[in-house]
This record gives sequence, C-alpha cells and structure tokens, in this order.
Amino acid sequence: MHSDHINGDLAAVLLTDDQIQARLAEVAAQVDADYEGRDLLLVGVLKGAVIVMADFMRHLRSHVSTDWMAVSSYGSGTTSSGVVRILKDLDIDLVDCDVLIVEDILDTGLTLSWLMNNLRSRGPASVEVFTFLRKPEAVQVPITPRYVGFDIPNEFVVGYGLDYAERYRNLREVAVLRPEVYGH
Repeated sequence: MHSDHINGDLAAVLLTDDQIQARLAEVAAQVDADYEGRDLLLVGVLKGAVIVMADFMRHLRSHVSTDWMAVSSYGSGTTSSGVVRILKDLDIDLVDCDVLIVEDILDTGLTLSWLMNNLRSRGPASVEVFTFLRKPEAVQVPITPRYVGFDIPNEFVVGYGLDYAERYRNLREVAVLRPEVYGH
C-alpha cells in the first residue's frame, strides 16, 4: 500500500520506499564487511521487524541464518514499562553465535535492553543491534545500536512494519499518523 491510498490518515511521509531501500543497502554492505567470514544469525523481533528484516537480508551478500522472537511489554497502551514477557522464543541455540537483533524501532529502549541482556545470557559470541528507526529524544535507557537506519522525531509513526491497532504495517513508506486517527 502507498501513502496516497490513505493520505487522509497521515500528517506527513517521513521516509519514502526509495530512501528506505537505499539505506538498507548501505547498512547491509556495512554488515557484510563487519561480519566477513563469520556466521551471522539475524534475530527479528515480531511483528514490527518482519518487513525490514525481509528487505534487509535480501540486500546482504553473505549467508545468514534467521530466527524470530515475539515479546510483549507491559505498560499503558502506547508506552513501555520495560517489564517483558516472551511470547515466542528462539528455535536456535545461541552458544558461540554472532547475533544481530533486527528491530523496527528504538523508542524508550526498555524492551530492547531487556532483550539484549536475555540473549547475552545464552552464551553467544556477540550480540549487536540493527534498529531500522531510532527516536533519540524518547530513549530512556542508554543503548547504542551498532547499526541505525534512520533517526526520526519523537512522533507516532506507522508503515514499513509499524502499526496502529494492526493497521498500516503494509504501507511502503514511514509516515506520521494524524493524532485524530489514534485519539490523541
């Protein structure tokens, strides 16, 4: 779906499909160089990272393994408390693996910090993060992702895997949702 199909719901398009694909190619080239000769496991965080992980791994020139986790953060609907529950765990044993967590958005950092600590406790060779989007103004926990797609303003965004009430995930762009759509 393109933004012009739902233009009335959007305040602004932040990132176009072309901008997204160009940046994913740049990050993939850096990951290929950084992990040359090593086996890399991409761990996608469901559901938001599905689209970014699929497109990102198609830009890679090296072989990778993939696995998925689903986690739920308790909190008030739009904010995270950092108290996390695993809904779907990994199928792959992480011992001695180089792990790259692929995340859709780094907002407060509370859930991602918990996830990084959880995966590090499983004996991998390394754990790093590629976050597609980062909201520097919203981060509450000091997390330094190894790779960042884009820094964005602290706005409510949808598209390219990000949703509001399970809608807009299939939008090809990243856009700011009009506040009247989500009731703020």
